[in-house]
Order: sequence, then structure tokens, then C-alpha cells
Amino acid sequence: MAADMEVVTLILEENKERLEKTVTVLKNEYTLIRVGRANPHVLDRVQVDYYGQMTPINQVGNMSVQDGRCLVITPWDKSMLKGIEKAILASNVGITPTNDGSVIRLVFPELTEERRKELCKQIRKMGEESKVAVRNIRRDTLDTLKKMNKNKEVTDDEYAGFEKDVDKEVAKSIEMVDKLTAEKEKDVMTV
Repeated sequence: MAADMEVVTLILEENKERLEKTVTVLKNEYTLIRVGRANPHVLDRVQVDYYGQMTPINQVGNMSVQDGRCLVITPWDKSMLKGIEKAILASNVGITPTNDGSVIRLVFPELTEERRKELCKQIRKMGEESKVAVRNIRRDTLDTLKKMNKNKEVTDDEYAGFEKDVDKEVAKSIEMVDKLTAEKEKDVMTV
């Protein structure tokens, strides 16, 4: 039975890691949503051709926020200005870059009420997708434990205890998803 408990411990640890990863992914997705304030994370997925190598934009220059609504990108190599500008335009982040010959400026426009509501719908949808992922992780973990129970590797009482442990972790993850969703909605609706 001791070897079986090690297996169960590994299953429960993997469950916890997968749940944490789901919440982390949602957190990262939420940082990519722009809310009218300059946020360098909006450009996290933008890649620029840097001497034949596709490189994240934050690795080809300094990015700084100016006056809350303007993001300034100062490339280390001035010849990269055109490439950075093209990469931003091609990425569809919804902001047109301005090139003044030494830096690139991205001015984040104020969001309209309609756009804020659209973003809230998108945020809720992302939150719901994360909850579905959490429930799928729960189902997978419980299926594995049920097979072990069926094969007499764990007793019914042990299985019930493990199920409670899994449900506790799932409840924590769903609570975190709800909290992140509410925070992001509040952030978007704040003018």
C-alpha cells in the first residue's frame, strides 16, 4: 500500500500544479488586455526580426511608460525602428505606432463605454474557459483515482478523502479565477 500512496501523492501534486498553471495562464491573458493605460505587456507576444532572428520586442530596446497613456520604445539599435514599427502594425494590438526617428511612441486611446463592455464580456468568457479547464482537470484526476479504487489500490474511504482534497484545490482555483475576473472587470470599467 505504501507504493500506492506515493502514486496518489504524485497524482494529487500534479493536480495542484495543473490547477495553478491554469490560474497563471489566465493571469497572463488578462495582462494582455489593454484598458486605456499604457501597459508594456500588451506587446509581450510581438516579435521583431532582429538580424535574421525573431526576437521579443522587449529584448531589442527599452520600454517605458510616459504620462500613463503613452508607451515609449527606445531601440538599442536605431536601424531597428522600421522593423519594430512593422512588427507592431502586423501584430494587430490595435494601436498605431509613431516613429520620430529615435523612438517609437504608442499612444493608448481612452476606451469608450461600449468598448469597455465588450472587454468585460471577453474577460468573463476567458474566466469561464478557465473554470471549464479547472473542472476538466478535476474530472481527469478523479477518473485516475477511481481506477485505482476499482483496482483495489486504494480503499473507498481513502478515495473519499482524496476526492475531498481534490475538491478543496478545485474550489481554491475557481475562487482565484473569480477574483481575477472581478479585478480585471473593475479595472476595465474604471474610467
